[in-house]
Amino acid sequence: MTSLIFSAIASEHAEALQSGSPDAYGQEPERLTSSGAGMPCRHCLNVITEGEELLVLAYRPFPELQPYAETGPIFLHAQACRRYDACDILPPILETSPDYILRGYGHDDRIVYGTGAVTAQRDIASRAKELLARQDIAYIHVRSSRNNCYQCRIDRAPSAFSSERTVT
Repeated sequence: MTSLIFSAIASEHAEALQSGSPDAYGQEPERLTSSGAGMPCRHCLNVITEGEELLVLAYRPFPELQPYAETGPIFLHAQACRRYDACDILPPILETSPDYILRGYGHDDRIVYGTGAVTAQRDIASRAKELLARQDIAYIHVRSSRNNCYQCRIDRAPSAFSSERTVT
C-alpha cells in the first residue's frame, strides 16, 4: 500500500519570501492581516488565524516555465512558521472545505490527462493512493475546487526497499 507525503512549499522558499524576495511574477509579496477565514498558509499547512499578518503572492509550484506550469495566488504567514511534515495525515488546511481538485502530474511536470477530479475531502487519501499507484504519475497537486488555488502536493513515501526519492 502506498504511503503519502503531503508536501508544503520548501522552507528555503518560504523564508526567502518572508524576507522580501520577489514572487513568481517578480513582485514583492503583499502584506495583509488575516480575517481568520479561508487563508491557508502553504508552508505550515494551517489556517492563518485572525489578526496574524500574512503575505499574498504569486506562486508557481513547478521547477521551470512550460505550458502546464500554472501560477496563482497563495497565502503565507508573514512570520516564520514550521513546515508541515507528516505522512498519511491530512493537513489542517484540507479540513476547511468539503472537496478539492486532485490532479496527477507526470515525471515531466505536465498534467496527466484524465486524472483531474473534484474529490470529497474524506476521499483525498484513497484517491491519491489510487493515482500514485500508476507509474505515469510522479506526484499530485491538491487545489481548491472553488478557485483552483494550489494547496499542497502529494508524493509517494519512499519505500524502505526501493531507491525512490521524494522531491519537495
